[in-house]
Formats: sequence, C-alpha cells, structure tokens
Amino acid sequence: MIKAILFDFDGTIADTAPDLGNALNRQRMDRGMSSLPIDLVRTEASSGARGLLGLGFQIKPGDPDYEEMCTEFLNFYEERLCEDTILFPGVTELLEEIESRNLLWGIVTNKARRFTDPLLDQLGLTTRTKCVICGGDTAHFKPHPEPLLAAINILNVAPTECVYLGDDIRDVEASLAAGIEPIVAMYGYLGNCGVAPESWGAKHLIENPQDLLRHI
Repeated sequence: MIKAILFDFDGTIADTAPDLGNALNRQRMDRGMSSLPIDLVRTEASSGARGLLGLGFQIKPGDPDYEEMCTEFLNFYEERLCEDTILFPGVTELLEEIESRNLLWGIVTNKARRFTDPLLDQLGLTTRTKCVICGGDTAHFKPHPEPLLAAINILNVAPTECVYLGDDIRDVEASLAAGIEPIVAMYGYLGNCGVAPESWGAKHLIENPQDLLRHI
C-alpha cells in the first residue's frame, strides 16, 4: 500500500528550463553569441550547470574556464530564479488529490538548496511538502540511492510503501537501488543519455502528472 510519493523537481514538478535558459543565454549574449531556444535547453536542463554549459559553450568540468563560467551561470540564475518557472500543468491538481488522500509527498532533487528552497517558497509549496532532500544534503547525489533513502527515513515509510516520479535515467537508477518503485514523467525533460525512457527499467511511464494517480 502506497503511503508516500517522492518527486524529482526540475522537469517533474516544475518547468525550470526557461529561467535556466535565460541565465545561459545571458552568458552567450554577453559574449556576442546568439541565444538558444528553450526547447533545446530542456534537453540538458536536468544535468544542471554542467550540461547547460556543455550545450552553450562546449566546455566541461576540468576545462580552463569552466569554474569561472559555472559560477557566473549560477549567479545569473539566482538573480532571476523564478521569472518564467511554473508548475507543470496538472501538478497542482495532482498534489491536491494526494493531500486529499492523506498521503505524504516530498521532493528529492540534485538541485542545490540555495535554489530549491526559494523556488519552493515562490511556487507556494514550502509548507505543503513533508520532505525536501537537495543536492549536497547527503554524501552522494542521484543516481546513488542515498538521497531517496534519506527521504523515506524522514517520512518514516518503507521503500515498498513509496513511489518516485522523475524524468531522468538517474531518477530510475536511484529509485531501483533504493527499492522504491520508479515512475517516469514522460512530459518532463528526459535527459540526453542516448537511451530511450522505455529502456530505463521503470514499469510505468506517464504522459501527464495526473496519470500518477493510477499507480498509487
């Protein structure tokens, strides 16, 4: 019997790609480059600064300018954190239904708390979620299971009493390693891993947030 639902954040609860793209495009335009379409940004949004800087500038961690570019990107993002970010259509109704059933819900994300907490506040979710595990809260990031295990420990539920909804292969891998049923948000960003979501190992894939109700 399901007692709790855990969610990834970027690409699952909220469409944060527009503001991430705004920060990346601000960097590009400052250097005389054209802006990238947000639909292209979405393919790398789940990979954070590393993926977006790779997309925008073809640089990676360890390259000479990477750390400086990463700091600049994160500062630009923080300045305009929630201008165009919205909850995905159907998320509001889904959370209302989850709460009406007296089920617990929480968030497990690789996004840093520096950005996650203000976003949750501006989106009106801070007082509603029962658990928020961010990147850096545990020793390991997803796809390691530790963040998910930390969350179910806070919620005081067993892995078999929980599902995890995410939009990236890391979410499925972390969930399976934690003994939690993974569900793929096909409406999300879906990463750029070269492997089709149908092959990630999840039994259930949903096309919109409210489809999750069929599995809880």
